[in-house]
Amino acid sequence: MEKLKELYAKIKPFLPNKYITAILVFAVLMVFFDNNNLIKRMRYERQARALKKEIRMYEQQREETLRQLEDLRVGTSELEKIAREQYLMKKENEDIFILE
Repeated sequence: MEKLKELYAKIKPFLPNKYITAILVFAVLMVFFDNNNLIKRMRYERQARALKKEIRMYEQQREETLRQLEDLRVGTSELEKIAREQYLMKKENEDIFILE
C-alpha cells in the first residue's frame, strides 16, 4: 500500500485534477482494453473496405459474364469467337497456331 502512495505522490503533480484523471483512465480503457476497442474497430473497418472492394469486383465480373451470355444467346458469331479463343476449336480445313 505504501508503494502505491509513493507512486501517487510522484504522479500527482502531473495530474491536474481527479476528473481529468478519470477521463484519461476511461480513455485508456476504451482504446486498449475494451472488447470493442479502437484497435479492433480499425482492423474491422479495414476488413470491411477490403470485402466491399471484393464485392464490387465480383459484381463487375458478373455483369461481364451476363453480357457474354446474352451475346451468346443472340448471335452465332460470338459463339464461334468464344469457341475458338477459349476452347481452341477449329474448322475442318484450319490449322491452329498458339502464340504466347
